[in-house]
Amino acid sequence: MLAVIKASGKQYLVKEGDILLLDRIKNKKVGEKIDFENILLLIDEKKNKVEIGKPYIKEAKVEGEILEEVKGEKVLVVKFKPKTRYRRKKGYRPLFSKVKITKIVFSK
Repeated sequence: MLAVIKASGKQYLVKEGDILLLDRIKNKKVGEKIDFENILLLIDEKKNKVEIGKPYIKEAKVEGEILEEVKGEKVLVVKFKPKTRYRRKKGYRPLFSKVKITKIVFSK
């Protein structure tokens, strides 16, 4: 079974056992369970059935588990104004949560 979920403003195509790198999920710790309620699309390959949400599917839920929190690659931010000798260079490493999809539940 495949599902399209909406998490942290982005859409992801997931199936059971997938590992996602999402923006850091606050108020959750490593090892905790997390439920994704915003399911946009469900595809059942065994029954050749597709369920489309309007905008979300209320009977569906995707369960996951937070594996770890990691830092991403460094992102550089450069400010530059010509003819004024103004240059600034900053960088930061965004935080991500590694999430494993454990189960896709659809009760209809």
